[in-house]
Amino acid sequence: MSASPAPAPTSPPIDRLIEIMARLRAPVEGCPWDREQTFASIATYTVEEAYEVADAIERRDLADLKDELGDLLLQVVFHSRMAEEQGAFAFPDVVAAICDKMIRRHPHVFAGGAYADAAEQTAAWETLKAAERAAKAARMGGRNQSVLDDVPPGLPALTRAVKLTKRAGRVGFDWPDAPAVLEKLHEEVAELEAEIAAGDHAKAREELGDLLFVCANLARKLDLDPEDALRSSNAKFIRRFGHIEARLAAQGRSPEQSNLEEMENLWIEAKTAEKAAKD
Repeated sequence: MSASPAPAPTSPPIDRLIEIMARLRAPVEGCPWDREQTFASIATYTVEEAYEVADAIERRDLADLKDELGDLLLQVVFHSRMAEEQGAFAFPDVVAAICDKMIRRHPHVFAGGAYADAAEQTAAWETLKAAERAAKAARMGGRNQSVLDDVPPGLPALTRAVKLTKRAGRVGFDWPDAPAVLEKLHEEVAELEAEIAAGDHAKAREELGDLLFVCANLARKLDLDPEDALRSSNAKFIRRFGHIEARLAAQGRSPEQSNLEEMENLWIEAKTAEKAAKD
């Protein structure tokens, strides 16, 4: 049996992508790998593509961002196609749902409403989201609601900690300011030091988790994204360690042929050069 041609480039771009995915999932002429996938099996790829979008943004590489956004869009189309095969929903339903949500959450733009300032708009936004969570809970059987409902467990742990504490903060369970969180941070460091000294690995793990949780809270109080801050530090580490490798390679050596003191000096050299370039 001869293969049918690929969707024509003259088709609207999104229609062409939807048609391509339908072909890939086709029982006979499709791709064996694509046909075997499930929501669960590609969930990891969906998360990875979102991170690659964030990485392209961090690097300010707009050409790569275009490609990564396409990869992420493919994941949305992939999930939508599998749902359509099960008779649950299709891609147009996904688009309609997000359009309806954005209009519903922006009455000041689409329904003639008005807010006095950004704080009032934020409060109204949270009220709308709370109503949506209540409606979702009703669809799920009307179980008792928690203010922490709908904070996805699959989020990166630091991001989830920020969202959990932000939700709790809305009902008054929160530190008053960043200095108060810093005080708690020092307390958690002392508790971690005590467990390390005691040699209790399980308790050290618990205290480390508490320390990271407080760090996420500190980021929230400073209006910073802890994942973004850590990505920046990761990139900084890569740059500076790359400087160490390059300087040693110029001498015909590798890090394994160096020692900690020498590498630390080269690290400081890289750090100094970076600061001088910023000044």
